[in-house]
Amino acid sequence: MKIAIASDHAGFELKNNLLSLLRNEGYELIDFGAESFNPDDDYPDFIGKASEYVSENGGFGIVIGKSGAGEAIVANKYKGVRAVLCVNEENVKLSREHNDANVLSIGSILTDPEEAKKLVLLFINTPFSQEERHKRRIEKIKKIEENS
Repeated sequence: MKIAIASDHAGFELKNNLLSLLRNEGYELIDFGAESFNPDDDYPDFIGKASEYVSENGGFGIVIGKSGAGEAIVANKYKGVRAVLCVNEENVKLSREHNDANVLSIGSILTDPEEAKKLVLLFINTPFSQEERHKRRIEKIKKIEENS
């Protein structure tokens, strides 16, 4: 499974920690930057590329910034992306089981590196429930997306 990952300067260090974890777990990663720490960079430049990749190719994305909020907003601008800002395990689990979320947004000031590792692995390994009510709701989201 390919995983798109991106961060700005505020998520740069955490992204590098997650890259190591995910490589060790055997995942194929596509790193959309930032490639170096630059306090003047802009998160939409990196998050947009990762989100576009998920939109066009499927799979999962992980986006990281200071709060994670702006990153989730950018990601959700791409067709088929259901990005969520998650801060705890229950949040992650429900986003996957109920919403079939495909992009996880993490705030580097909200989540310490060890917790972020747990959240990322939980996100990737939690399946969508396939419950009819959740499928129905996702179809409604897709219709909103198509009509906007």
